[in-house]
Amino acid sequence: MDGRVKVVGQVERVDGRSLTYAEFVDRFMAPNCPVVLTGLTSSWRACQDWALPGPADRRRPDLGFFARNFPSPLVQVADCSTREFTDQKRLEMSMQEFIDHWAGASSVEEREGSLLYLKDWHFVKEYPDYVAYTTPTFFLDDWLNMYLDSHPVHRDPDIANHKIEINCSDYRFVYMGAKGTWTPLHADVFRSYSWSANVCGRKQWLFLPPSQSHRIFDRNMRTSVYSLDDDVSEKQFPEFNKTEWLECIQEQNEIIFVPSGWYHQVHNLEDTISINHNWFNAYNLQWVWNLLYEDYKVAKEYIEDIRDICDDFEGLCQRNLAANTGMNFYDFFIFIVRFALANVIELYHIQNSEDVTFSTETTHHFVYNLESIRNVASMMRTAEAFSSENVCQISEDNRSAFSDVKRILEEESFRRLLMSLSKAYGLINRGQRTYPKTRVSNQEGCLSASCLTSDCNVVDHITSLICKVCGPKDLVRLIDSALSDG
Repeated sequence: MDGRVKVVGQVERVDGRSLTYAEFVDRFMAPNCPVVLTGLTSSWRACQDWALPGPADRRRPDLGFFARNFPSPLVQVADCSTREFTDQKRLEMSMQEFIDHWAGASSVEEREGSLLYLKDWHFVKEYPDYVAYTTPTFFLDDWLNMYLDSHPVHRDPDIANHKIEINCSDYRFVYMGAKGTWTPLHADVFRSYSWSANVCGRKQWLFLPPSQSHRIFDRNMRTSVYSLDDDVSEKQFPEFNKTEWLECIQEQNEIIFVPSGWYHQVHNLEDTISINHNWFNAYNLQWVWNLLYEDYKVAKEYIEDIRDICDDFEGLCQRNLAANTGMNFYDFFIFIVRFALANVIELYHIQNSEDVTFSTETTHHFVYNLESIRNVASMMRTAEAFSSENVCQISEDNRSAFSDVKRILEEESFRRLLMSLSKAYGLINRGQRTYPKTRVSNQEGCLSASCLTSDCNVVDHITSLICKVCGPKDLVRLIDSALSDG
């Protein structure tokens, strides 16, 4: 890859132990800038169990440990030497088969015939009792994985199936690959943030700022450059030679924060194991909506010629969007309605609490979250999907999942989401709250970790603001009412 692209700078490195959460937000998350964080993985069990000591304090993967302790029935493996459409060819094999292939290739030359890279292994879901690592505080405000821990991504029976639900069960992954394995040029799923920690090994990252992303596409903005190692056609990609990249060599024990919309290509310079999360929250929620909207326009254009003969044209567009992007407008709206309600509940408790330990910063989190959701809901108001005619055609499961406020507030899945949100902000604002030691799921009240009363009336409060959310306009009205209460 050296010499094929113009590298104009290096990704900043910061000792994570010297950085506060507010500083991380102000310097990196809000302005959407990458950073390498050091000093945050020393206590991780994965760093002890998953690697063997090597020369000069460098570690190497302990493949035998994985074979003995994590005999996953099937893992997803990318064949780095074979392109399939816009990605590498994917295979399924047992963990033992993958390790046998890796261990059997004793040299880089032998491996190059078939470079296999284990990707997107849902390790946390498969082995919940083995606590391999602790998510750093900077990445705890993770709405995507909070939601998927208690909710399905799809509710429409025409979309949901067992295989999709497994693949979307969470976005916490382990990657394992030998020296020479790599990931093609891409921007992350849903235009989420991601963080990636090297348990052992080294990686080279090349990043392109979002302001230049159009330069890696063809004239029609349909096809993008697959690999920076290729001889990129100037005729097909006329703007590519104008791109300017940031580089990072990520060492073991280092964590890289990948912001939304930054295209990147990654090469393993040594045998490497990494832990990776995709996530989003109020700071990049608009990125998610923008991607869904752009992908929706493509899906709609593709089938526009059958509109007049289709009984439910919008429904077909939404099903195709879910298949192509992993989420459609209704899935996303259910998501933001539930996070709006959870944040309204948290803000209500702060505003009605006599506990003086709540800080201005704590209040700011929930106000900012609601303002971000309101901004996105405002953009969704004109979407064809939310016309009265189209809302009437969606499944009852989908419609009730965002419309019936009282039912949502009483669902066990929503209560679990609320507890996750409460606890995340409790850790972020460590020392600013006192939490009850235990909560039980059938307790009277709302189960917010900031609620210390057994007769909480927050459900009555919210339903007095609005009892039905029939679309984005109603969600905007609910948030406006909640914010004006304070």
